Formats: sequence, C-alpha cells, structure tokens
Amino acid sequence: MNRLVEIRSQESLCRERAALDFERRVFWLAQAQEWEQRALDEIASHFRECNVAHAELARN
Repeated sequence: MNRLVEIRSQESLCRERAALDFERRVFWLAQAQEWEQRALDEIASHFRECNVAHAELARN
C-alpha cells in the first residue's frame, strides 16, 4: 500500500500544478488522470492478490 500512497501523492502534485500553472493546466490535469488510473489499477491489483491468498487458504 506504500506504492498507493506514492501514486496518490503524484496525482495530488499534478493537480496542484494545474491550479498554479494556467497555461499548462490541461497537461497537468491529464497527468493527474494518468496517476489516478494507476492508483485504481494498484487498488485492483491489491484486491486480486488478497482474493487469491484467501482462496488458497480456503482450499487448505
């Protein structure tokens, strides 16, 4: 989950830059969206791993 914190931090940084850099606002918001998607992917991966581990425990 530390990776998720790092990803969310990058997303937040991009959103802050978007608020401060009007000329490149669209760029920074697009970057933030990419980081947001990475965060969602990381969360999904975490739950897949948990589900696999749970299924293996249930079999034993």
